[in-house]
Parts: sequence; structure tokens; C-alpha cells
Amino acid sequence: MNKFLFPVVLFLILVVFLAIGLTRNPHEIPSPLVGKTAPSFNLPLLDDPNKRLAPTDLKGQIWLLNVWASWCTSCAEEHPLLLELSRSGKVPLYGMNYKDQRGAALDWLARQGNPYVATISDSDGRIGIEYGVYGVPETYLIDRLGVIRYKQIGPMTPQGLKDRILPLITELQQ
Repeated sequence: MNKFLFPVVLFLILVVFLAIGLTRNPHEIPSPLVGKTAPSFNLPLLDDPNKRLAPTDLKGQIWLLNVWASWCTSCAEEHPLLLELSRSGKVPLYGMNYKDQRGAALDWLARQGNPYVATISDSDGRIGIEYGVYGVPETYLIDRLGVIRYKQIGPMTPQGLKDRILPLITELQQ
């Protein structure tokens, strides 16, 4: 009897953990980087590879870093919202083109519109790894001191922007 009890108890414990895991939202994966200084980079600009951008260039301002790629269908879904956010002037929006071909990325921005103050090129994905990018799109809210305050996994939605990101931007601007 005891030799059958252990496997049954172990199975029930696994079922409980699976049930808990299935109730969680995969877009709310906690990031170990939230509350920590954003990883450093010094990457070429997508539209002018002779110029570079680093987070130290942006210290003193609150900004969003949106990781995207021309091959990403979810990036196309969130793009109209990024254009609207950019036009609002509420926060500077910087892009990180992730594991993409420069020509394809430039063509995509020309067709879709460019919401970014500047876009850096992370063609080999090394900086994306430093930021803990799971997939594109992802967006990071970075404060005046260069600390990541929020990470959006997946496409930004109007509701998420209104309920989470914009209130946090307002709070950080005070």
C-alpha cells in the first residue's frame, strides 16, 4: 500500500503546480531587471550606422525602449499605438531593432511610419539577451537614472498603455 501512496501523492502535487501555472498570465512574467539599472549598450543607429547611442546619452530623461523587428507580426499589431504615443509627446520612444536585416528594417519603418526618436540596431541579439528579451515586441520604461521601472512582454495594448504605462510615466515625471 505504501509503495503506491508515494507516486499518487507526487502526482497530486504536480497537478496542483500545473493548475497554478495555467492560471497565470504569460505576459506578466516578472523581470529580474525591473528596479535595476538598464544594461549598457553602445549600438549603431539603424538609419546611420556611423552614429551610436548608449543609455548614458539618455540619462536625465524618462524614456521607452521598444524592441521590434520587421519580421515580427505582433510588432505590426502594436505599431499604430506606438505612432499615436509618439505623436502625443508624452515620452520619448526609442527603438531597438532586434536580429533583423538593416534594409528590411528601414523598409518596414518607411512603410509603417517611424515613431522612434532613434532606433539602434541589435543585429546579433546580444544586447537583447542582456535585457532578457523573450521575444519581440517588448517594451521597457526607463527612468531618469537609467533604472528599468516596467517591462511589457508582447505587444502594447491601448488598455495596458492607459492603465499601467502612462500612469507610471506621470508618477516618474513628478
